[in-house]
Amino acid sequence: MSISVLAQNLRGSEIIKIAGEINELKRQGQNIANLTIGDFDSNIYPIPTELKDGIVAAYNQNQTNYPPADGMLSLRQSVSAFLKKSFNLDYSANNEILISGGSRPLIYSTFLAVVNPGEKVVFPLPSWNNNHYSDLLGAEAIMIPTRAENNFMPTADEIRPHLKGAALLALCSPLNPTGTMFGKKDLEEICDLVIAENKSRAAGEKPLYLMYDQIYSQLTFGSFEHFDPVTLRPELKDYTIFIDGASKCFASTGVRVGWGFGPAHVIDNMKAIVGHMGAWSPKAEQVAMASFITNEAAVDTYLTDIKAKIQASLNTLHEGFQALKAEGFQVDSIQPMGAIYLTLKIDYAGKTTPDGTVLKDSADINFYLIKEAKVAFVPFSAFGTGDEVNWFRASVGASTLEDIQQLIPRVKAALAKLK
Repeated sequence: MSISVLAQNLRGSEIIKIAGEINELKRQGQNIANLTIGDFDSNIYPIPTELKDGIVAAYNQNQTNYPPADGMLSLRQSVSAFLKKSFNLDYSANNEILISGGSRPLIYSTFLAVVNPGEKVVFPLPSWNNNHYSDLLGAEAIMIPTRAENNFMPTADEIRPHLKGAALLALCSPLNPTGTMFGKKDLEEICDLVIAENKSRAAGEKPLYLMYDQIYSQLTFGSFEHFDPVTLRPELKDYTIFIDGASKCFASTGVRVGWGFGPAHVIDNMKAIVGHMGAWSPKAEQVAMASFITNEAAVDTYLTDIKAKIQASLNTLHEGFQALKAEGFQVDSIQPMGAIYLTLKIDYAGKTTPDGTVLKDSADINFYLIKEAKVAFVPFSAFGTGDEVNWFRASVGASTLEDIQQLIPRVKAALAKLK
């Protein structure tokens, strides 16, 4: 055996596979509307000017050595103030907040800090990367299918049978890949399950922890409101690890500043893990972020602008698919709620292309649209569901409003050719 069992069994990113197909077509000179990656085109959505200027200034001030293992104190203090203002959550900068190079190291270190190999990790499908992190850890992944009727958000009834003895429940709202969100009542019912499960455990027994990924919490639209477990049920503060950061709400994916917060003993162990991984956020970016997120006027102005642009793109795509549905096409979409994603149904499995190829599953449908309509989505199968689930994620962060307006007629023409 030339490599480890883990390396042999680890699955690569399905999204990267789709990106390879897109890049090959682009190399051939084709123009593809790429709605696959959960990122921003920085020419369409640049980071805040104040943040960019602060990063440049920090480098000019030679802020280029190692930061503290848990992040710059100034940034942890700013995050603490930001959490208080944004969510009325009280977390200490001294021992309850951890800074890392984006949110991925925080998610992975949460798994490593609270889950032993072989223990159960419970999460809904579709969801982002929980299956891969479970694989890396050798945990038992308990994957709960969700329903379109509930906007692909899990319910307490769906989760209840799986919590006994579980080490971690992993939730996200607004959800990647769907852009949908928990309602207050649904999240309260899930919180009550976690509380009841922990009350049932013996003294000294490891509790059930809740990882709550709210990286998109600042990007909500219309009347949709973000809720979090600790605000709804303060007694969950001892068991909830939050994943958050600047990557999405400030279009700063490449700036690499994430923050996690939760119980001090968990955060302390996560700090050691992140340190051993060397997954620190760059010091200059931390210095700049500490200043920016306490500039309330700049933050509010930026969020107002970016939310309006994202919502316009999501609404245009949603309305376009609803128009196709009204014309009799086998498509659907769910109203935009948050994040940068729209959930699309393209139910054409079993149909035949003009060249006689039968589209067997969601992957076939997607690659047909890439070639015929010059548009790329991500099937939910990339987020853990079966290939037979003909729902897709559309990410609007790397496309202009004009790009999105223009792709609807191409999708219509491509679908009309299927028999």
